[in-house]
Amino acid sequence: MTAPDTVRRYIETGLALGRHVDGLVDAYYGPPDLADRAAAGPAVPPARIAADARRLLADLEGDTGLAPGRRHWLAAQVRGLHTTAARLAGEPVRYSDEVEACYGVRPTRVSEDDLAAAHRALDEVLPGDGPLRDRFIAWREAQAVPVDRLRGALGSLAEDLRARTDELFGLPEGERVDFELVTDQPWSGFNYYLGGLRSRVAINVDLPVLSTVLAHLVAHESYPGHHTEHTRKEVGLVRRRNHLEETIFLVGTPQCLLAEGLADLGLEIVVGEHPEPVVAEHLRPLGIPYDDEIAGRVRHAGEALGGVRTNLCLMIHEDGAPVDAAVAYAERWALLPRNRAEKMVQFLTDPTWRAYTTCYVEGLALCRRWVGGDPVRFERLITEQLTPADLAA
Repeated sequence: MTAPDTVRRYIETGLALGRHVDGLVDAYYGPPDLADRAAAGPAVPPARIAADARRLLADLEGDTGLAPGRRHWLAAQVRGLHTTAARLAGEPVRYSDEVEACYGVRPTRVSEDDLAAAHRALDEVLPGDGPLRDRFIAWREAQAVPVDRLRGALGSLAEDLRARTDELFGLPEGERVDFELVTDQPWSGFNYYLGGLRSRVAINVDLPVLSTVLAHLVAHESYPGHHTEHTRKEVGLVRRRNHLEETIFLVGTPQCLLAEGLADLGLEIVVGEHPEPVVAEHLRPLGIPYDDEIAGRVRHAGEALGGVRTNLCLMIHEDGAPVDAAVAYAERWALLPRNRAEKMVQFLTDPTWRAYTTCYVEGLALCRRWVGGDPVRFERLITEQLTPADLAA
């Protein structure tokens, strides 16, 4: 397969920038010669990559050989790459401006009044007496999955979610996910898409994995989340329509915001708004502690606490708050034990992922509003080239 000039240059820009940012190229299964050329010789300086991206944006506007929607998608992607390259070249970029240019939405602080209201709601549904944070931590940590039972739980949930996803949307023949347990990573789970309809999903066990998030984690990384999106787009956009730009997945682009938003939304789409009883059917036979009745109440009451991550990012990257202050804020407002608060701040300060948190917070809200519970709309997210602007229109 061959790519139009602007598509080829987009792939080359992403590969070149990936030599400066570890993990920026999240996945690539495109033409090997492009990857070989990008890896050969010294890395292209960021200032030159930024200049190349500016020229590519201008050329995309006049590329009448591409459909308007495809040009719009590519231009949004290139703006993100240009912003990252310019920042690496030393151009001053305010954090909020960086997030907006890369991901297509602007981060907004969550009022501490709203966080306090979530605390009050949690206080009403959590069992026991005493300070809320102590009770919340005790309840959450009591839901830890023993490591020796984790693989069985992952397999059981993935099998069920795969069947539900296939029934609703269809899965390509021959697709496959392999799970592995890893350590020493800033994230809780990661999908390494290998191309050829295969994914390797890594689950981080630096901290105990909680049964209350396990089904969401499996849905997010595999069915109907990242793996499903990658495979459907490989078949529908790459193989059938020769959209080779889909063979590269790049951090710092609007592609990520929609990918994380739909992945976070996936469990409620394929199982329903109250998945806890279904999850219990998988975990209890394995002897894994899971309080489904309280888990549902806690999830609903505490959903607003996800916004703590945005507040932390703005505190750290715009207000200049030190790491210790950020960890203390996470302990207080996200009701986390210190080790989990430190892990959260580690992710938010990682050079690759510092702006990425918006993809989860704003991505879920945007996708949920646009989908409105309609599986047909969700299927569009996993099969079409859409941008945050398309969903907000």
